[in-house]
Amino acid sequence: MSAGLARNWWAIGLRGAVAILFVIAILGLPSPTIASLVLMFAAYVAADGAFAILAGMRAVPRDERWRLLILEGATNLAAAAAVLAWPAIAIAAPFVRLACAWAVVTGALLLAAAHRLSGPHGRWVLVLAGVASAGWGALAAAADAGNPDTIRLWLVGYAVVFGGVLLALADQLRKRHWESAAVAGNCL
Repeated sequence: MSAGLARNWWAIGLRGAVAILFVIAILGLPSPTIASLVLMFAAYVAADGAFAILAGMRAVPRDERWRLLILEGATNLAAAAAVLAWPAIAIAAPFVRLACAWAVVTGALLLAAAHRLSGPHGRWVLVLAGVASAGWGALAAAADAGNPDTIRLWLVGYAVVFGGVLLALADQLRKRHWESAAVAGNCL
């Protein structure tokens, strides 16, 4: 069932790479303002959403689409649009609320998508990505993240874990793809 996603392991890998680039960009800021964090978050979420949609759309073996990945990508694009369209989001409290809600929703979608993966190839990694996202959202909502430095640390923590998990998932899917290709080559 996950052969289509395994064929497009690189799209999942790009999502992980974008998360790590987001960390580098955040840490590269000398002293972040909430406005710069908001813009960087919107850019990251939009890129992640685009790659999630790409991965979902390209995983089309036997007319199978990964609707949950596509829905997660659409949720990311909607969150990025909300961040950019709502000027009040540049205030710490509304931004943290939106980021927390986004993380919980996308985490739940990733957990649901994990049930679509067959076999040991990446299911546990996708579950871990969903737990990391939803868990971060819940923890950040409960914590006091009212200043830019605290928000920056929370975003870095999330993106490091989430990016690392997606890179591990891409590696698992890549292995599955190459194993399938080797089996298909031996059958010819």
